[in-house]
Amino acid sequence: MIPPSISFTIIILVILTVKVMKTAAVCKAERCIWVPGPVIVGAGPSGLAVAACLKEKGFPSVVLERSHCIASLWQLKTYDRLRLHLPKQYCELPLMAFPSCFPTYPTKEQFVAYLQAYAGRFDIRPVFNHTVVSAEYDERIGLWRVRTMAAAQDGGVEYVSRWLVVATGENAEAVVPAIDGMEDFTGTIMHTSLYKSGDMFEGKKVLVVGCGNSGMEVSLDLCNHKASPYIVVRDSVHVLPRGILGLSTFGLSMWLLKWLPMRTVDRILLLASRIMLGDTARLSLRRPLLGPLELKSLSGKTPVLDIGALAKIKSGDIKVRPAIRRLMVHGAEFVDGRSEDFDAIILATGYKSNVPSWLKEREFFSEKDGLPRKPFPSGWKAEQGLYAVGLTRRGLMGVSMDARRIAHDIEQSWKAGATQPMTT
Repeated sequence: MIPPSISFTIIILVILTVKVMKTAAVCKAERCIWVPGPVIVGAGPSGLAVAACLKEKGFPSVVLERSHCIASLWQLKTYDRLRLHLPKQYCELPLMAFPSCFPTYPTKEQFVAYLQAYAGRFDIRPVFNHTVVSAEYDERIGLWRVRTMAAAQDGGVEYVSRWLVVATGENAEAVVPAIDGMEDFTGTIMHTSLYKSGDMFEGKKVLVVGCGNSGMEVSLDLCNHKASPYIVVRDSVHVLPRGILGLSTFGLSMWLLKWLPMRTVDRILLLASRIMLGDTARLSLRRPLLGPLELKSLSGKTPVLDIGALAKIKSGDIKVRPAIRRLMVHGAEFVDGRSEDFDAIILATGYKSNVPSWLKEREFFSEKDGLPRKPFPSGWKAEQGLYAVGLTRRGLMGVSMDARRIAHDIEQSWKAGATQPMTT
């Protein structure tokens, strides 16, 4: 008589063999790989967090990354002076804290080092240089088919799995707006994803388009490198001090929200900002009608946490301009009728999700912005084993929450399917 443990193992092997045979029958790529655990698309903080939470539970995964390194946005497309905007305790990934020797606001290099140590600790080895070109759920076999193209390989590779985790992030692709006359401007035009330092703009007159955190920081960096920055402020914007009474503004907000309604906390933040920063409207920085936390909750628009740019605006070292009407050969015309010459234009116009370009799914993800249609905290789980991490505009704190939920849900799904963990 066959022992029960051996019988169970045989059953599992038969189930997996049948799935693999079905998969091979419909595979359209030159190579087809069966993945017993989830396929995770993206090796940024979001993808690493999910892989680590799964590894802790004993479940394998395959992480696909289009670039040659983890956290490619941080390593390849950020400016040199970048630091985390929030204190480190709000930015750590699950199961591993930042080193105690790191400052409150880690530098870009320190954050990348943390992520590399994180991947090493949990033995996460992404498949690099594999760009996902399509992913769809195959009803015939009840599995996800994820097609990739490798940078140094002819033909495609198809990964097949019960689960698909979308971890490509809200900042997958740079947003480059179409500005009238852009093709006429003879100076340099670049997105902040290509900007590294203001040293190459010393002595030059530079127009920064966009007044979010990146636009403000780039303007400050230009100023510190003896350039003459002008910043376009098209819409209203909340500018808050990074710290209030020795506490981080974000940390104080989180604490106050435990006891007070959001609108009350907003009023406290705006009062403190008025006392510390003055009336920003006098600097052509009008505040939105909604408070900073309410606006963030409803639209995802993040307030600017000031680290010195506002003082430069007050002193006139950074000049504020309204929206651009059109670009000209040597400069720009603004909606107030003024025209000025510029040597360069830097687009601090943000990023967007690229999910609609490769995921063949329209119920859970919006085709408009590539983000989950369901608001936080329900935007992490769809149907048929589809998940999203880090796409609910909640920053790295939201990434950690999503990753833990996804790992737990996959564990429950695995148990319900009579399949046991298979570590690699």
